[in-house]
Amino acid sequence: MKRPQRLESAKSWLETYEGNNVVKAYRKRYGVDHNCAFTELEMLGVPIDPDYRERVLESVAAQAAAKRLQKAERKAEQEWLLGIESDDHFAFIVGYTSGGAPYGLTWEEWEVLEEE
Repeated sequence: MKRPQRLESAKSWLETYEGNNVVKAYRKRYGVDHNCAFTELEMLGVPIDPDYRERVLESVAAQAAAKRLQKAERKAEQEWLLGIESDDHFAFIVGYTSGGAPYGLTWEEWEVLEEE
């Protein structure tokens, strides 16, 4: 549903809702994120404690950051296990010169290959 349809549907749903956590129930029923649920419930006249909203949104942001970090760590571990090295300039480091400089496939070359 788009927002206008959700708001119209939620009017009748709110009249019959008897639970304790309206934000959680709204998110589950309409498949929206926390920010959208808070916004739409406020549009419908449901009082939301600003401290509660702030705590929830901070928690959600922290969980998303932790998930991104975990994903990056998992990717780095997989690359290490496969022997794939990369950095800001090289997408795939083949080796190093005797002076210690890396050589291999740059990110620009990698993008060209992906397009083909």
